[in-house]
Amino acid sequence: MNFETWIIYVATVLVLMITPGPSQLLMLSNSMANGFTRSLMTAWGDLTANVGQMLAASLGLAAIILTYGHSLLVIKWVGVAYLLWLGIKTLLRSKKPNQMAQNKSVTSLQRLWLQGFITSASNPKAIVFFAALFPQFISSEHAFWIQFFILSTTYIIMDGLFLCTYGALAHWMGKAVRGPGLVWLDRIGGSFMIIAAILLGLKTVQKAQ
Repeated sequence: MNFETWIIYVATVLVLMITPGPSQLLMLSNSMANGFTRSLMTAWGDLTANVGQMLAASLGLAAIILTYGHSLLVIKWVGVAYLLWLGIKTLLRSKKPNQMAQNKSVTSLQRLWLQGFITSASNPKAIVFFAALFPQFISSEHAFWIQFFILSTTYIIMDGLFLCTYGALAHWMGKAVRGPGLVWLDRIGGSFMIIAAILLGLKTVQKAQ
């Protein structure tokens, strides 16, 4: 892989990441509710799932996903249900302003990581995506695993930067809002989670057709 090919790859990934997806919306919600630093665990969970999906793609599991895709719909719908539950729970919490401060402090780092991981891992088709994307930029004249490492690392760094940007923006919004406005942060955050669940659900329905 030469430098020109890598630049084309970066541009391609950049275009794909411009439109916010479920993971970015979850990052917005968690950063507003828990602060930017703690929300980084959500980003880490998302990136952890990405690494697993890339490895699965590189080991040829994309063919298995294509062959047994219907059985994996369960994984996707579990992710949809999980995000929907989180969104509804957050909206209901916003109706109890006196308990908001207490409720905001109970989200553990492990749970924040798990939310990011489940949201990303609930899309097993991502394995097929990486299996289709990476070969476009891998040359048979060079060592496969070195090129795979470069492509994977580049993607993870770019995705991490996008997630951090969304998180920092949401954290700034959270700091700018005080008093009664905190109720609206929960409402906005819960809405983001529900929208993320709807996006995952629509993708699942479209793939099933």
